[in-house]
Amino acid sequence: MNLHAELKAALEAVAEPGRAGPMQAYMRGQFVFLGVAAPQRRLAARGLLAGLKGVGAEVLLEHAQLLWQQPEREYQHVALDMLALHRRQLGVEHLPGLLGLARQRAWWDSVDGMAGIVGEVLQAERQRGGHAHAHMDGALRHGDFWLRRIAMLHQLGWRGDTDAAWLFDAALALAHEDEFFIRKAIGWALRDYARHAPTEVLAFATEHRQRLSPLSYREALKHQPP
Repeated sequence: MNLHAELKAALEAVAEPGRAGPMQAYMRGQFVFLGVAAPQRRLAARGLLAGLKGVGAEVLLEHAQLLWQQPEREYQHVALDMLALHRRQLGVEHLPGLLGLARQRAWWDSVDGMAGIVGEVLQAERQRGGHAHAHMDGALRHGDFWLRRIAMLHQLGWRGDTDAAWLFDAALALAHEDEFFIRKAIGWALRDYARHAPTEVLAFATEHRQRLSPLSYREALKHQPP
């Protein structure tokens, strides 16, 4: 058996068809589901994905592309699990492939999962002394708003490693947009950084309140003291 046949068998063995309808409804009918909850999915696929240690980024991306082509949404989540597990095999030269995947069958679940993987790759690049954010400048200006969302969110969880100037500039660059997923991303990214630097985020949001959408402003300051 090959990896994909084994993954298919593993997921179908733990699928609960009764879950599929509610899962599809939660995603606004965008995708069909097998009915496998996230913990069961990770457990079922863990051993198979662990066997990919050291195969190299090109093989990982080929597997991810095949998984992305499967109709059931769980397979895209398995692809993201795989890429996250083996993220040390990925470098900035693989970002075009990762962003290309993110644009296919795009919705917030897969896009946000990819934003985390992209962020891990870029944080590793930054720690090696590379210019990490230069790789996100194109995504920030891209015509596909899902890539703009990835750019806005890629520093989530970086805390003290966050490039605050880049974050604030990105927030202002996208602040004029009406798209809900962009407005939400701006607020989420600012709120996340506020856990590390609440005073700086409060000052930024206050200064630019008229440029930020009410949603972005409200989300940014959600956990600030009154």
